[in-house]
Amino acid sequence: MRLELPSLLITDDDVDFRETLRAVFEPRFRTILASDGQEALDIVQKCEVHLMLLDMHMPRLTGLETIQRVKQFKSRIPCILLSAGLDEALERQARLAEAFSVLAKPVTRRQLTSTVDAAMRRIYGWESPGDADDPSQ
Repeated sequence: MRLELPSLLITDDDVDFRETLRAVFEPRFRTILASDGQEALDIVQKCEVHLMLLDMHMPRLTGLETIQRVKQFKSRIPCILLSAGLDEALERQARLAEAFSVLAKPVTRRQLTSTVDAAMRRIYGWESPGDADDPSQ
């Protein structure tokens, strides 16, 4: 299965970081931006979202709380949590919340793109456009 243009929801209260992530993933993804977990929840309820990148520390809802709530009604969506304060307790909580992965900030472009590609491949069988240029797929 090949998604023509999957959607990626980037949730972070730092506008500069959101825009940096948008630049990394466009045009491979249709990017949607949210400034906090509550806004991300509202978007997921109204729009088709294939993957979520979430910062841990945000106002209203943390990234972890957002993942927990999203998984109640969209259990299949892969969620990647980013945190500057990554420790074993947070990793354990993220696993329990069924996060696809947890990455420590600062994160490299390569870590981020390879984790996103792995999630898309595992959940949707999606190959990045450079790997699957055959229009019959």
